[in-house]
Amino acid sequence: MSGQAPNRTEAPQTERRTGEPLFAFARMERRWDALDRLDLRFRWGGLGIRVLRCHLTKFAPGQVIPPHKHSEYEFHFIPKGKGTLIVGDTAYPLHEGLFYLTGPDVVHEQRSDPEEKMYELCLHCEINRLDDAASEDGWGDPLERNDADECLALLQTMPAVPALDRYHGMNAFLDAYRAWEDQPVGFYTTLKQHIVQILLRAARAHAAPEAAGSIPARDMNDHRFRLAVQYIEDNAARPISLDEVAERVQVSPRQLQRIFRSEGGTAFRDWVEHVRLQRIAEELLSSSSPVESIAAGHGYGNPNYLYPVFKHKFGMTPSAYRRLHGIRQPGAPEEETEHHERKEN
Repeated sequence: MSGQAPNRTEAPQTERRTGEPLFAFARMERRWDALDRLDLRFRWGGLGIRVLRCHLTKFAPGQVIPPHKHSEYEFHFIPKGKGTLIVGDTAYPLHEGLFYLTGPDVVHEQRSDPEEKMYELCLHCEINRLDDAASEDGWGDPLERNDADECLALLQTMPAVPALDRYHGMNAFLDAYRAWEDQPVGFYTTLKQHIVQILLRAARAHAAPEAAGSIPARDMNDHRFRLAVQYIEDNAARPISLDEVAERVQVSPRQLQRIFRSEGGTAFRDWVEHVRLQRIAEELLSSSSPVESIAAGHGYGNPNYLYPVFKHKFGMTPSAYRRLHGIRQPGAPEEETEHHERKEN
């Protein structure tokens, strides 16, 4: 009856009434083929991945999938139930928590238990090597390419023998399905990452511990120098000190001074002054602002200090630098320019 309060003593789900535990992947049964309908193909390192199927399916008790093979890779994860895998003349028991891979041209047969239905999470995909050369732009592509190549090498040699899903590849299926449900910003990239995780987590199950890769270690002096230089570039328009920059890169002021000498070939103060003078020189040629205003805008609280350091670096005063490049402050008469020139000298 409309408006009547629900009976709180009734269990809302069949699993709870019967005492059977809830099935973590039950939500994927709502639209079991949702991910199959997506034309999902992407690059991973030097590999091209095309997803043919990615879904949860179930087999009735005693159901038999007769011997067959594929020219692609098919990953089988068993989240619930039990059955038998037959490869060649060998039968392997299947049960919850196992997975196996049937690579190209591996003939296999699958049977569910005569008394119990069996669920399977299946990823069926093409994996092809791409012909173009690896990028050497320093943004990580060679590292990703190496990861992808190592994963494919493991998949190519992996036996079609069930193994424990020790690295929780099944969870990546559920994550991919949730991404399809939510349609978050970056949906395509998110799905790609989950598919790659299925490949990686499957490959790790048969990988030797020593096969783990590594990221090259940084030269920390060079890294800290680059961080300090970037901070100077970002903040050169205001007064900055050695202590301030040292704190930002998490070293002592003395160590930062040594880093500038070893990596930059100069003292910290000289580097800051170089950055400021370069920017002042650029603004002298691109702006009609007075020299004093430009000096104040680039960290020289006392504009008079600019003149000798500018002349030391460029061999001439700021006004002379402008005239050398054919720039004259609009509206400034010749005698005013000469006055400033005498002042600068």
